[in-house]
Amino acid sequence: MSIVFENKTIATDEQGYLLAHQDWSEALAPVLAEQDGLVLTPAHWEVIRFVREFYLTYNTSPAIRALTKAMKAQFGEEKANSRYLYRLFPEGPAKQATKYAGLPKPARCI
Repeated sequence: MSIVFENKTIATDEQGYLLAHQDWSEALAPVLAEQDGLVLTPAHWEVIRFVREFYLTYNTSPAIRALTKAMKAQFGEEKANSRYLYRLFPEGPAKQATKYAGLPKPARCI
């Protein structure tokens, strides 16, 4: 599968995750989110940029437990709980945030 963005064909898997995270740009994230009916807010961007930095540091996409634990250290308890993250990403915070960040789906996400 693929999507065409800014006159460039970008390969994706069958669930819409980019096959090469280097193809990602901040301009592409709203396009990916729109395919799921989601409009990105500054709160979404905070998480998207965080998971992208996490991936570039640890070379893995964070599953929900790793995401909440790492976010707690940076953003505090209020933004590091599952309820807050599920309000932003109703289909699964780790799953959707990594998708819009152009990263592989976390290994333990279904």
